[in-house]
Amino acid sequence: MPPKITLDSPDTRHDLVVIGASAGGVETLKRVVADLPADLRATICVVLHIAPGSPSALARILRRAGRLPCRPATDGEPLSLGEILVAPPDRHLVIEDGRVRLTIGPRENNHRPAVDALFRSAAIARGDRVIGIVLSGTRDDGTAGLAVIKAQGGLAIVQDPADATYPGMPASALDHVAVDAVVPSGEIGRAIAAMVNGTDLPPGTDPQARPADPSDPDLTTVICPECGGVLSERFEAGLVQWECRVGHRYSPETLVDAQAERVEAALWTAIRALSDRSRLLHRMADRAGSRDQPRSARSFRRRAALAGDQADLVRKALTQAAASTLRRVVDDKGELAGDEGTAA
Repeated sequence: MPPKITLDSPDTRHDLVVIGASAGGVETLKRVVADLPADLRATICVVLHIAPGSPSALARILRRAGRLPCRPATDGEPLSLGEILVAPPDRHLVIEDGRVRLTIGPRENNHRPAVDALFRSAAIARGDRVIGIVLSGTRDDGTAGLAVIKAQGGLAIVQDPADATYPGMPASALDHVAVDAVVPSGEIGRAIAAMVNGTDLPPGTDPQARPADPSDPDLTTVICPECGGVLSERFEAGLVQWECRVGHRYSPETLVDAQAERVEAALWTAIRALSDRSRLLHRMADRAGSRDQPRSARSFRRRAALAGDQADLVRKALTQAAASTLRRVVDDKGELAGDEGTAA
């Protein structure tokens, strides 16, 4: 068996391919790896959003679907050409000094592993040798990381949103990043091979993108929905993200949805507290009545009724907010607001 060729080999160019996917991504990944040649001179690293406690069969699925060996990534191993490495559950897959690192870093966009963490680390470690690919998924995960890849001179492929089961991630990438190819899933594997080999892209790709012009909004700070720390607005590769001191990161759409969930939870907490107060006051009124204390009983019942009325007001406010300000961003785009963690 010939020795493995690592990414330190001097005759390689675009030799690190990083792929991010979420909801609807498994079937797309199967089509992508099925078209990859067995002699591909690149390492492929894959992040698929998955629930932390869920066992992942993705490596086995992709190994059966294509000709390249595929396995879960191992912390500290060197990157070798011609392999597919998959992020395990509840670990960020990042690239450092030509090696794979698996970390329990802060979640990004509520995910670990996170697409942006892989993309950003690959761009920093390998510069213009990276090819970044965004596949099916909701929200805007992967957009910020893909922008960093392009800023470092790498290449970018985005699945055609019309071809994606969930077009949120591809559409967001196209809205904000000047990508090199917009490709249906059936052509992505061949597009990867062409970029790695330095040949022309296959027919059916569309290099036209529609990135938005970056604006210069006023800086602001908000509270991290996960830990309660201050989120500071930061700009990276022309895109805005929010990061707290702990390291939790949010892209715009995910932050808006996370805030909505936090507000809803706070309203339900208020409803529960007021309802509990009403029940407690009614019980105290009954006890005062049984002890022949009518004035106290009337006072307790009056306050119990007031607490019940306040609970009803908050419940009505929650109902109205759920239909308007608390709507998920993906709902406004006409997508299904599913849990991306069930993608695998």
